[in-house]
Amino acid sequence: MTRQRAMMLALVITLLAAAALKAADQPVTILPVDLVTPAQLNSELPAVKAGKIVLLQVGFHVMYQMGHIPGSQYAGPASKPVGLTALKNLLAKLPRTRQIVIYCGCCPWNDCPNIRPAFQALKQLGFVNFKVLNIPDRLGTDWTDQGYPVVKGD
Repeated sequence: MTRQRAMMLALVITLLAAAALKAADQPVTILPVDLVTPAQLNSELPAVKAGKIVLLQVGFHVMYQMGHIPGSQYAGPASKPVGLTALKNLLAKLPRTRQIVIYCGCCPWNDCPNIRPAFQALKQLGFVNFKVLNIPDRLGTDWTDQGYPVVKGD
C-alpha cells in the first residue's frame, strides 16, 4: 500500500470514528407521541397484570421500594452501567413488538437521568411499541397524589 493510500485510509477511519462519537453524544429526543399519561396507564393496569403490557421502573431501587406502580418490574437505574445491563438482560427475553412502558419517578421525566438511557436502549434493541410514563414532577405528585395505586416494598 502506498503511503498516500495509507494516509487516506487513516483519514477515513478517523472521520468515521468522529462521526460515531458525535452520534453517541446526541441527546435522545422523546416526543409527545412517545408519552403515556398517568390516567392512560392507570386504565391499562389490568393489561399490565395480564402480562400484555410490560411495565418497567428504570430508576433507583430505593424509589421502587418506597412505592411503585402495581405490576411494574424493577429494571435497575438506567443511568448506571449495571442498571442498563440489567435492563438489557430483562429486555432480551421479550419480543420486539411487546408493548412496554418505562418510568422512573425520581424527578420530572425530561430531567431524569434514567429515562433517556432506557429509552435509547429500547430503540437500539429494536423495540417498536414502547412509551414513557409522563411524569412532569415526580411519581408521588403525578401518580400517588392522584389516587392511583401504589405498592410498597419489593
